[in-house]
Amino acid sequence: MSGRHGLAPSLSTASPTRAPSGHLAWPVPLAFGVMGGILLGLGVWWGALVLLASAVFAVLDGRAALALLALVGAGLGFGSERLNAAKPDRMAPWVGAQVTLKGEWDGQFLRLSDPPARVAVAPKPRVGPGQVVLSGRLVRPEGRRVPGGFDQAAWLRGQGGLWVPTPTTVLVAARVRHHTPEGGVRGWFRRGLTAGLGPRQAALMQATELGDRNDIGREDFGEGYSVRDAFARSGLSHLMALSGQNVALLTGAVIWLLMWLRVPLGWRYGGALLFLAPYLLLVGVSPSITRAVLMGGAVLAGYALGRGRLDPYAVIALAAVLCLLPFPLWLLDVGFQLSFLAVLGLTLSGKLAGRLPARWPLGLRLALVATVLAELATLPVIAGTFGQLPLVGLPANLIAGALMVALVPLGFLAGLLGPFAVAVNWLTGLLASLLLGVVEVFGQAPVLTWGTVGAAGFAAYGVAALAGVLWLLGRVRAPVALGTLLACAVLTLLPGLLRPAREIVFLDVGQGDSTLIRTGHLNVLVDGGGSVGSDYDVGTRTVVPALRALGVRSLNVVVATHADTDHIEGLSGVLRALPVGELWIGQRKTDDPVLTALLDVAREEGVPVREIRRGDRIQADGVTLTVLWPQGRVWSTEDNNNSLALTVETRGFRTALLGDLPDPAEALIGVGDLDLLKAAHHGSRHSTGEAILKESTPADVLISVGRNTYGHPHPDVLARIAEAGAKVWRTDELGTMRWPLP
Repeated sequence: MSGRHGLAPSLSTASPTRAPSGHLAWPVPLAFGVMGGILLGLGVWWGALVLLASAVFAVLDGRAALALLALVGAGLGFGSERLNAAKPDRMAPWVGAQVTLKGEWDGQFLRLSDPPARVAVAPKPRVGPGQVVLSGRLVRPEGRRVPGGFDQAAWLRGQGGLWVPTPTTVLVAARVRHHTPEGGVRGWFRRGLTAGLGPRQAALMQATELGDRNDIGREDFGEGYSVRDAFARSGLSHLMALSGQNVALLTGAVIWLLMWLRVPLGWRYGGALLFLAPYLLLVGVSPSITRAVLMGGAVLAGYALGRGRLDPYAVIALAAVLCLLPFPLWLLDVGFQLSFLAVLGLTLSGKLAGRLPARWPLGLRLALVATVLAELATLPVIAGTFGQLPLVGLPANLIAGALMVALVPLGFLAGLLGPFAVAVNWLTGLLASLLLGVVEVFGQAPVLTWGTVGAAGFAAYGVAALAGVLWLLGRVRAPVALGTLLACAVLTLLPGLLRPAREIVFLDVGQGDSTLIRTGHLNVLVDGGGSVGSDYDVGTRTVVPALRALGVRSLNVVVATHADTDHIEGLSGVLRALPVGELWIGQRKTDDPVLTALLDVAREEGVPVREIRRGDRIQADGVTLTVLWPQGRVWSTEDNNNSLALTVETRGFRTALLGDLPDPAEALIGVGDLDLLKAAHHGSRHSTGEAILKESTPADVLISVGRNTYGHPHPDVLARIAEAGAKVWRTDELGTMRWPLP
């Protein structure tokens, strides 16, 4: 029976995706089977455990036939992954070559028509979507080079599917030769989103309505304070990823409009359902929005057909199956994982809201528990992937959520109006500015840093989460759930407290230097890399995530060896992100812009600056760092000659870090006998001479080097090291290297 206020009909008719009371909905074991099959296709052995779990669920439910369905799902998942892996690599013939490519730039990839392929581009063109001609060199994507770093190769593998070309190459040093702005419906829509708005507001609207985060990623609130980082620190990053919130708000607006037009109830839901397919075509396919559209479509179809409220777990499982069969590697995509974990957490909203005081308004209770449950459900993925947990997510989401209720539908209307959206964008701009203000304020709040989450961490989280769910369901009492949570927390903290790491970590920062020395009570970072001739922030984007992944929450000392961009530019980002005890420098140059910028940041952050000289040292946990250079009496006109050099000694082990000291200076400072020598100046032919190799007799020589045009490491250096009988370790070949200290 239809009501004028849009109440859903309450019927008892069974639905194919509804679970009868006490029984498992059939899509659940099917989804587990598909996931297990994909993992087995990838050669991940514990995919068998996922498959076994689906069979166990079926047996416990008393319907062994569902176990057969899980096996069918495993076959489908395995076959989908194998078919996806067997697709030809159409760009392989041009890898390593200088090329000029013509295609459609969609803000994420360059789409080619001949051959049909997609190519990643670095750096991303500073032009909007449209037809482009780009030139550059075609290379293979790199894997994860530092702890907590971005695994580009794995991410690109997950961007393709059975009918969507997988990007297998990256066009580096890309230059735009020609650009024709995007046309058609999407071009019209984008012009409406940006008409009459300032750059930051326009960037925000493109992110929230189209999921295009290119422009917002280049916006800053201030020096060293990017808009994107502020979103992450405030717990609002999900607002820039199209998801269920967008679908719910837009379909709600459609239903409200149809209700206002007095359209019959069933047709309102049908109209909202018909809206979803063109919406997905407009914004493009991604894990979170595809999941939201599929789930929203299932719910709307159920209401339109009068089938009532569907079993949420059945709908979630069916959406997962429909996502994973055409895009099997989405299973490993962080966006896919966050989207499904968050919506699984939201299924408990009613239970948790029921435990809050009944006198609170229901809307407030649901808003509170939705934020809390989504954050708790995604906690291990966010902590392990991004190395930090926002502490102000609850209030930030409550305020931002209220703004999004108006901003998302209004922004969509602006897109439909195209260039004529100036009539409404005065209000859109106001709401966008308010949202950016919320992000800027809450983004300055502290965050809880987190290291890499291992298998034990995920297991502990799973046990604690199970205890919490059982408490919500009334199966265990609160003291038991709380005790389980505390026990899991203690068990995960104990190993690090009882056996703290003792190591030197040579971070792969490309053509540059960054070395971490860590013991139980001492964390020293020597240099922070840099990017010559580029606006890429190595410190914020590479070094800081690596430190967080390693569990480093503060630094006792940061050392800037000398005023070269590839050594110290990244340290500014480090000083802004982490508490630092002291900044050590050698020569205080007053005419170097990079060193001046670093000293300015140190002053802003209240970090004491110490000019160190030969003989200065620091000791902790049996480890001694001794400064060998500079003496500080006379300074060379060459920065490399003034490089700070030091030794690290502990329990019979010695190594030396020499910055960019050239030969013969490196041989005159008295490094002594070494177990490990870190080659100066990235293996330049002017360093690591015969004299220092003869004096130090190292068993191993490490070279920090990246892709470069300087010829580093020089063949003569490699020949000298080989003649000395030492083994060479290179960061450009091996990535980040962790050297244990005795």
